[in-house]
Amino acid sequence: MDRIRSAKKQTNNRFLNMYELEVAHRDGKVSPYYMASRVEDPQKIKAVTKVNTPNGVIMYGVYGEKKDKVVLVRQYRYPIGGYVYEFPAGLVEENEELIDAGVREMFEETGLTFTPVDAGCYMKPFFTTVGMTDESCGTVFGYCSGEPNSLHQEASEDIQVVIADRDECRRILKEENVAIMCAYMLMHFIASEGDPLAFINA
Repeated sequence: MDRIRSAKKQTNNRFLNMYELEVAHRDGKVSPYYMASRVEDPQKIKAVTKVNTPNGVIMYGVYGEKKDKVVLVRQYRYPIGGYVYEFPAGLVEENEELIDAGVREMFEETGLTFTPVDAGCYMKPFFTTVGMTDESCGTVFGYCSGEPNSLHQEASEDIQVVIADRDECRRILKEENVAIMCAYMLMHFIASEGDPLAFINA
């Protein structure tokens, strides 16, 4: 476990748990370090397995005949007590492929049909807030069609579907709460010309 001496589970929740790690510092001193994880088994946290399996999926969905809009959600998030703009996202179920999770989650959150493209290495899982959690998410890129609706959202979700062009994305970045992963991808979208997914095959 390298510098991780032990991992002790402190909570027993369905979607998120706290762990106390016993860690060895560079100077040899040992102290506790607290982190959150999506997994329920302390032997499956990434500090132990060293395997970066994605916990979640983010969907970068391009919309419209001109491929000039992106699909966003404006979602109420309890940790900030307000709404934040994000790309549609969700958890990857056990034994579920990342692309399948993306198609499923896009439909559940937005009602849209999502046609993924093979994005190769761009789909690998990246870490979210690595100072406090081992959560990682992979991104699925593709094109969306259909009419947005909230028919398949869970009762606990407060999600508004937003189809945004580049001008609206600029406004959102200037004026609204935005998740950081979404913010960086919106900056890319604003700076791109033509099909914003053209970089995948460049």
